[in-house]
Amino acid sequence: MHFDVQRELIPRNTTLHLTDALDVMKAKLLAAAEQSELLDETGRVPATPSYAELLQHAADAQALSRDVVQLTADFARSTHSTNRAGSAVLAHLATAATMSSQATPYFAETAESSLALPRSSGSTDRQYRENRMVINHATARAYLRRTSESLRDAAKELNTHLEFHRYFPASARQQSPAPPPPQPRTRHR
Repeated sequence: MHFDVQRELIPRNTTLHLTDALDVMKAKLLAAAEQSELLDETGRVPATPSYAELLQHAADAQALSRDVVQLTADFARSTHSTNRAGSAVLAHLATAATMSSQATPYFAETAESSLALPRSSGSTDRQYRENRMVINHATARAYLRRTSESLRDAAKELNTHLEFHRYFPASARQQSPAPPPPQPRTRHR
């Protein structure tokens, strides 16, 4: 069986474009994880946390997840997703898609729990609800960070793949041009 390395190459421009998209998405996810705050400046759950603000964390996470899933679906539909490097990239993207979709429900549960805080029947009940909110919110942020890590790993795969391009001249990666027509031969006597 003949293995054609050049067929395994994802075009350089495609690789660079996808790497750039992954870097942008990774940065957005990390920023969302950092900016989504629940605790006040004293490190405690506010007495009356804002439901609207906490629900916005869920909406932001859902928008990011939609982008990650779309990026993954687009790559999965490409012909490059089935070669050796593409399969490794797709595995990381699939993990990212799964992780990103997990953040939204935890943020939403945090927001929902904030509505129940004023109705807490006592300090123990309130402490339990606050602890639940902190755990859910931290879990959602962790899913955003893990999504970013999976995107980082996909980008690493692509950067490693770019190293293979060095071994093949640009002209060999493109379609080989037709051979020049034969020169007319003159007979010498």
